[in-house]
Amino acid sequence: MDRPQAAPKRSSAAGGWGALKSCGKHLLGSRAPLSGARALLSANQPDGFDCPGCAWGDPAHGSSFEFCENGVKAVSWEATDKRTPPKFFARHTVAELRGWTDYALEMEGRLTHPMRYDGQSDRYVPVTWDEAFAEIGATLRGLDHPDRAEFYTSGRASNEAAFLYQLFARHYGTNNFPDCSNMCHEASGIALTEAIGIGKGTVLLEDFEKADAIFVVGQNPGTNHPRMLADLRRAAERGARVVAFNPVRERGLERFADPQNSVEMLRGASRPIASHYFQPRLGGDMAAFRGLAKVVFSRDDAARAAGKPSLLDRAFLRSQTSDFEAYRAAVDATSWEAILDQSGLTRAEIETAADVYLGADKVIATWAMGVTQHRHSVATIREIANVLFLRGNVGRPGTGLCPVRGHSNVQGDRTVGINEKPPAAFLDAMDRAFGFVSPRRHGHNVLAAIGAMLDGSAKAFIGLGGNFARATPDTPLVAKALASCELTVHIATKLNHSHLLPGRVSYLLPCLGRTEIDRNTKGKVQIVTVEDSMSMVHGSGGINKPASPELRSEIGIIAGMAAATVGSEHVDWAALADDYDRIRDLIEQTVPGFSGFNVRVRRPRGFMLRNLAAERVFETASGKAGFSADALPVATAHQRAAATSDTFVLQTFRSHDQYNTTIYGLDDRYRGVYGERRVVFAHPADLAELRARAGERVDLVCAHEDGIARIAEDFRLVPFDMPRGCLAGYYPELNVLVPLSTFGELSDTPTSKSVLVKVLPRGGAMPAAA
Repeated sequence: MDRPQAAPKRSSAAGGWGALKSCGKHLLGSRAPLSGARALLSANQPDGFDCPGCAWGDPAHGSSFEFCENGVKAVSWEATDKRTPPKFFARHTVAELRGWTDYALEMEGRLTHPMRYDGQSDRYVPVTWDEAFAEIGATLRGLDHPDRAEFYTSGRASNEAAFLYQLFARHYGTNNFPDCSNMCHEASGIALTEAIGIGKGTVLLEDFEKADAIFVVGQNPGTNHPRMLADLRRAAERGARVVAFNPVRERGLERFADPQNSVEMLRGASRPIASHYFQPRLGGDMAAFRGLAKVVFSRDDAARAAGKPSLLDRAFLRSQTSDFEAYRAAVDATSWEAILDQSGLTRAEIETAADVYLGADKVIATWAMGVTQHRHSVATIREIANVLFLRGNVGRPGTGLCPVRGHSNVQGDRTVGINEKPPAAFLDAMDRAFGFVSPRRHGHNVLAAIGAMLDGSAKAFIGLGGNFARATPDTPLVAKALASCELTVHIATKLNHSHLLPGRVSYLLPCLGRTEIDRNTKGKVQIVTVEDSMSMVHGSGGINKPASPELRSEIGIIAGMAAATVGSEHVDWAALADDYDRIRDLIEQTVPGFSGFNVRVRRPRGFMLRNLAAERVFETASGKAGFSADALPVATAHQRAAATSDTFVLQTFRSHDQYNTTIYGLDDRYRGVYGERRVVFAHPADLAELRARAGERVDLVCAHEDGIARIAEDFRLVPFDMPRGCLAGYYPELNVLVPLSTFGELSDTPTSKSVLVKVLPRGGAMPAAA
């Protein structure tokens, strides 16, 4: 048997000189380092633009350097002087471009002209904006029902663009709004709405400065939202405990060197982040928190039996929560055997986590997609909320629930109406404001939209940003779905694989980026707004010259399509596109919390949307914070995989040179991977059991039994510190293995962290489909 090699050499700490070198590399790679550097000084500033990367909040005090390494990548990616003009498309057929990697496509640079797909030559050819709008409008009007169209939204769209987009689609007659949130934090919104009456978190950045303990669950802030590391580090430095629950040992949760701390940089020093690091099995977080609750109840029972005060916040539980007794019964009925088997943790580890929880007066729980992309994700988030409720850790300074969302305005898009199941009150407000009747039937989320395109009931797909074909699971099926459409329209800044799956009529419409100046017909510079994960609404105005004079803003493109499709009798689309203040006035009329929108958003740092749950006002059916009494899953994906000798459970995640489906580079220095992306991480003992060597190339085969053969070919094995039986690798390359037919209960979110797979020698025999 070959001895597995040691794990790859990784950075000693997140941030530090490695981050600075990476920033320089990406600025130089953009071929516009000076404009990129100048733009960074305006990132997340009161008179600048909101970073087009993550949705982490901006501090109220501010500084000249409110950006991180991945913010530099996002800005330089957009501010590049590389271009993808019409002559590029004249040289390359769509069939040829489909063979390019995601990275190669995006490195060609910014799109410069509106393009129409020509099926005869298999190329995109230039078209005028008026021609594009006219044909798009005619094709949409020619569909026999508005529900034949799907209106997809990426979280990078501004509040103004998203509001106008939903206004267009609802005026047209549909609530079909598949949205990027359907693939990531849908479970958070559903769980929190049930638990506290609002589908958002309850914390501000200031709460991280006051918390005694912060539980960081299923997330990797070092890559996905690096500015969070600075807040976690400051908390750790003042004595707060940072408790990480993550199957993979991530460098960013262990140590962080602040690139803005000159003394630390000169000394080559770094500071620890996590005081405790627990590695549950994939899908084991609910069991871990159920075990934590079991310890808390046991300790409380012992304290009360000894005549000591209760360890629980009994006043809060009595007056402001419901279904506590049912939850206590569910915890009592859950065996330690089930908890330990599902979580993969020891009882001592869970008791240690409970010690931290009980020793803290103020606790925050924060999580991301490691929690939300399982079948039982809604129940898991409810369990996290249950544990925080026990000691009143919501609605007090330094406490709260904190889902950390991805793109910088994915939360705002939902706030302003991107919702396939809109509240009746919102639709009523829309009808009063615009004088037409909005559709009331629920529309399609991402899962339903793919199904509708596949069965032919949906004929048109319009994408407001994003890369739908690469963000979604079951890649070949989604490609088939898009290519079967009568109409596909993509509003984008750069070329990606979704654009290479044209329908019968297909348009590629280039838009301004977040960093670019947006002027109206009178030369006035326009601003847009975004909402971060802390419910703060900020203004954003670009400073760079547009990549091409042909570019239009997302708002201008939406307005042009809308006018050509539904006319301007009820909505003066051109006037709204020419003055975004008018759009904000309409948001103020129709969306609660936006009174005085145009005045308040021009204040430094913007304003906070009122969050009643943060004030302990719970708009649930009972009027109280609701406990849930869900049982643990009958079996997690890890338990199902363990029932056979050759099956693993795979999670997909990002590399460090990546943001969502955007690939900035081919390195992942925090995990010791350089120059490639087709890698799969595994425990060294699992490699030994497979009789495989580190570096060996393998194929991965999906073991989900639904009659569809799925294979990801030619991946290099990398030993890593993670639980036995678990694998990990990058999306979108591994999305081919994620079945459409497995999704979260209640949320319909893809189960991208619970994929059953087998590992085969490269070119090994493919198992027959079930």
